[in-house]
Amino acid sequence: MSIHPSLKSASGSLKQHRNVLTRAERITKLSASDRFDPESSSAIGLPKVRSIKQTTGKKPKKAEEGDDDKKKKK
Repeated sequence: MSIHPSLKSASGSLKQHRNVLTRAERITKLSASDRFDPESSSAIGLPKVRSIKQTTGKKPKKAEEGDDDKKKKK
């Protein structure tokens, strides 16, 4: 019996963008921006941390030769 494709884990699945961060990740981000002090602050009730996905610009599509002929006929 084989495993269903949806249950297989992809090799890059751990590197995907996630909206929800773990408590440790939130503490790391807050400490880097000096919004959290591990010695005096509590790890309970942490402020929200924004997680922004960085994207690269898309390349413009090139018009094919056949597309120009179809536009002229309309």
